Amino acid sequence: PVQQSLRLEGFNDCQALEKYIEDTASKQMRASLEQQKPGYWERFGRNRGIDFGGMPPEVTAGDSAGGGSAPQAPKDSTGTNNQVEGVHESDFVQNDGTRIFVLSGNRLYAHRSWPAEQLTLAGSLEVEGWPREMLLDEHQRLVIVSQVHQGLAGKPSGGYYGGGFAGDVASPAMDCAGFGCSYYSADSTKVTTVDVSDVANPTVVDQVYLPGLFTQARRVDSAVRFVLADTFRWPEEVKLWVDYSEELYKDEDKLEDAIDAQMERNEKLIRANTLDQWLPAGKHVDTAGVTTALPVACGDFYRSNAPSALGFVTVASLDLDARTAAPGRTHLVAEPGTVYASKDSLYLAHSHYWWWPEPGQKDFTYVHKFDTRQPGRAVYVGSGTLEGAPVNQFALDEHEGVLRMATTVTTRLPEEDHPSWWWGRTTTVSRVTTMGEKNGHLVELGRSEDLAEGERIFSARFAGPRGYVVTFLQVDPLFTFDLSDPAHPRKVGELKVPGFATYLHPVGDHHLLTLGVHTEANGGCCGERSVKLSLFDVSDLAHPKETHTQLVGTAYGWSEALYQHKAFNYFAAKGLVAIPFTDYSPNGYYGEDYWRSFRTELRVFRVDLATGISPVGAVSMSDLFERSGSPQWSWYYVPDVRRSVMADDYVYAISDGGLRVAKVDSLQTPLVTTRFPRVTNP
Repeated sequence: PVQQSLRLEGFNDCQALEKYIEDTASKQMRASLEQQKPGYWERFGRNRGIDFGGMPPEVTAGDSAGGGSAPQAPKDSTGTNNQVEGVHESDFVQNDGTRIFVLSGNRLYAHRSWPAEQLTLAGSLEVEGWPREMLLDEHQRLVIVSQVHQGLAGKPSGGYYGGGFAGDVASPAMDCAGFGCSYYSADSTKVTTVDVSDVANPTVVDQVYLPGLFTQARRVDSAVRFVLADTFRWPEEVKLWVDYSEELYKDEDKLEDAIDAQMERNEKLIRANTLDQWLPAGKHVDTAGVTTALPVACGDFYRSNAPSALGFVTVASLDLDARTAAPGRTHLVAEPGTVYASKDSLYLAHSHYWWWPEPGQKDFTYVHKFDTRQPGRAVYVGSGTLEGAPVNQFALDEHEGVLRMATTVTTRLPEEDHPSWWWGRTTTVSRVTTMGEKNGHLVELGRSEDLAEGERIFSARFAGPRGYVVTFLQVDPLFTFDLSDPAHPRKVGELKVPGFATYLHPVGDHHLLTLGVHTEANGGCCGERSVKLSLFDVSDLAHPKETHTQLVGTAYGWSEALYQHKAFNYFAAKGLVAIPFTDYSPNGYYGEDYWRSFRTELRVFRVDLATGISPVGAVSMSDLFERSGSPQWSWYYVPDVRRSVMADDYVYAISDGGLRVAKVDSLQTPLVTTRFPRVTNP
């Protein structure tokens, strides 16, 4: 059942923590093996009148130019597109106006980027493992996060949720090194602090290794927060299956006995494990290369009183101005989820997991709040439960101590026309809920009316006392909210336009610039689809207006900015917006050479509140990948344009393959290109 009185509870001692881990592990192991017994799923269905006669039900669950003159900073430039002003988000690109840093493959590439005509790849640094993202502070310190293989004891689980463990345990990681291998067998996160005061010679000054995989990072002033998710590591001999034999699987009684025996063997192994094996230590390596172990502290762990699969979520706090060997850590025995951070708080939100679909169930989200005003520590404040699920981090926002959250509530109803369909059908509504802290709990202060039955939230944004939500079915309703009274959040306006927006960006106090997909209102086919930029006037909340639109590319066009807000780059000083864009030539899509029809570029548009959105041009980077035959790319090396930087009258396009700069009034004629070596080790 859903836990309506949610809280996190600490452990009195290490013995209690170990017992909780082993109890939960044993329960989860047994549940996984029980699923493999003969007739398990049939019995589950028969109790609810299921008919397996038909299909099973769908369960919703370079060419570098030189330059020797001293750089001067541009008047204005763009950085990472952060959700909250002053709360810096990590990304694989960082810019401070005169230097651009890029992670590609397993290297950091450091550029002198100003003057733009003298763009130079000044230096590089090999980063251990698989670099993910980084943060740059005002004191020329670059904090790089990478995934590494430390050979931690045990076998990683197949996932966080109960159903994901069935017979799916990864093999022990092979002894390997290198960029590719460290991703496939990564079990730890490495935080490398680099002094980049000399851009030509980036220097490692500190290294920290922590168990778990990186999910998010934020920086406020000198305080850096990392959110890590660590899967459960079974003891090496634990097996979540029984070995197949024809004789065994022909005799249901023998198979059940074998499964029961495997459960008993597994439990003995689980109970024999020590806390050090469940919770391996991290380590710190200082400038001199001296290594210090970073064991966990049992008093830093919390468990939720809500139903939760076994996993570990860590909020690690690093104060760059007060370096110590051990970053402050707060651990939750819980699943990872959505991360939102304001200047003073960090929220973790994860969904309640229903084991089996039944009529009467609803979506619920568990929210935990942490106080991050201390640079080196995250202090638990309280927890709460609310109906629905958020679409992403932009569905959460804190304003004057109040959390506002936009959620879609999915409810499972009986199927009246088909009583034997025990799983029923689903319906949806969306709403905005406000929550505040009271006596160690996050309690509901108010909620809006239910909106858009049958639709789901595709994007949300909050700005001071205002809120904006976009839902979608076949048309795109933009809802506006007055949130000035937390006890009575209310919808005040609505506007329907074809398609849907996946990202909303405030422009001033009274306009929204959105990116999404245009579709025909009548549900027209994919030929009518295209990426769309729109400008909305929301000066009158009760009567929002879509004042201008700009369709981008063909029906095959796509942009990473549709789902990754860091790829969206709005330059307020110049009234420009840039998005990475890929497309196929309409006449060549079915040609003999598929990739010759493919193009990748940075599209730039001018945004004028009075005259609208107009194309400026594009910086193409299609020549940075192989144009004939099969291109040499993969999930870790994608020469698509992915990010951009704008500085005064110049635009920089960035991909895994290199960096290119052009002037705004002649984007088709690049000034300088730096090329990164191709990543070949998978």
